Parts: sequence; structure tokens; C-alpha cells
Amino acid sequence: MVADQLRDYLRHGNICNAVNFPQVHMPRESQWRIAIANANVPNMLGQISTAMAHAGLNIHNMVNKSRGDMAYTLVDVDSAVKDEVLATLRGIEGVLAVRYLPA
Repeated sequence: MVADQLRDYLRHGNICNAVNFPQVHMPRESQWRIAIANANVPNMLGQISTAMAHAGLNIHNMVNKSRGDMAYTLVDVDSAVKDEVLATLRGIEGVLAVRYLPA
């Protein structure tokens, strides 16, 4: 069971039974996914979606869950994500980690 949960996190970014993060599960609807650990503050999703829009990325599906001061966001986009976009996302104040999870 633990191995399956770890594999699901590594491959798809889904979180199950974490101590500090909320439970997050989103079925894949695209081969390009970004997982973002961030502070649970106002306008965080706005900043994330604006950065993606400026890069010409179309958000296919998105989920954001929070637990106290922490939040976790999964975003499926319709095309490949360039390193510059990931760097922009990492530069947003309150973003703790960004992982690119292409299928």
C-alpha cells in the first residue's frame, strides 16, 4: 500500500496520508502535469494561472487543496512546459516547490 502511494506521488503528484499536506488526487487528463507546493495565501492560484497564461499554456484541469498554512496544487496543461515557465513559478513568493511530471 505505501509503495503504491509513493509511486502515485512520484508519477502523478497525488498525495495520500501525508502529515503536512492535504489529500490530493486528480486523475490525469493530460500528459503534462505540474505539481506545486505553496503557501495557502490569497491570490496564489491567480499568480500561478497568470504565469501559465503568459507562457501560452492552456490549463486543462486543476485542483488545489489546503491544510492549514500549506496548499498543494496539481495542474494539467495541454502542451509541454518549458524550463523558463517552471523557473517563473518557482519565483512566485510563497511557492515552496515545483515539480514537472510529464507522462
